[in-house]
Amino acid sequence: MKVYISVDIEGVTGITHWDEAEIGKPGYETFRNQMTDEAAAACEGALAAGADELVVKDAHWTARNIIPSRLPEPVQLIRGWTGDPLYMVTEIDSSFDALAMVGYHSGASNGGNPLAHTAAGTEFQILINGEAMSEYRLHSLAAAELGVPTVFLAGDTLLCESAHAAQPGIHTVATNTGKGAATVSIHPARAVAAIRSNMEAALKDEAARTLPALADRYELELWYDQNEDAYAASFYPGARLHAPHAVRFEADRFYEIMRMLQFALVRL
Repeated sequence: MKVYISVDIEGVTGITHWDEAEIGKPGYETFRNQMTDEAAAACEGALAAGADELVVKDAHWTARNIIPSRLPEPVQLIRGWTGDPLYMVTEIDSSFDALAMVGYHSGASNGGNPLAHTAAGTEFQILINGEAMSEYRLHSLAAAELGVPTVFLAGDTLLCESAHAAQPGIHTVATNTGKGAATVSIHPARAVAAIRSNMEAALKDEAARTLPALADRYELELWYDQNEDAYAASFYPGARLHAPHAVRFEADRFYEIMRMLQFALVRL
């Protein structure tokens, strides 16, 4: 069984402020360690379920956060950014049996996490066919187009709830609940244990392998904080300015939506 695990930091247990997510800032080392612990737990759960190939993507900011030596030995770790449109699941393809996401967070314009955002953080909201997108949702749909189901998710409570609405069979671990600029979190050790056990259970559960529904056509509506960013993005082939702060783009394949985002959010 071949498993891909994508790991972010803004949804790991206890993280509350941007200073805890950025290299060199107070608190970063604490949550870099928690990110590594949660990634390792997901790997251990996958191995216990019978995975014989494991790929982990460090998918936060510099993509150089996870401490490699603390992951189980069979793991291949992708550090840094390739620049391809699959972004946080770079190198995933139809040969994978399952995708898992750890440390993920609510999307832009949502209140479930003080660090809620989607992709570059220069946008206010990303809508696809009228649905507000989180990084989980974008990448689960990109993987689904390749036939790879997202079976497990760990992150804030609101994100986990939205994942169950989109994929009723998915297994989740809620690490934090956002309250304004604060979080209420479970104990870090409890989160690690839950991620390990739920990851194993997810990979053994056939119901978790159900792919999310894919559309015949996708309309992307991208709302920026700054009108000049929207104006610049409107020059992407097929895109058009929808409002001073927004562009629209349509495609038959979800991959083309991801490609447009890679260019329209230049700072991905």
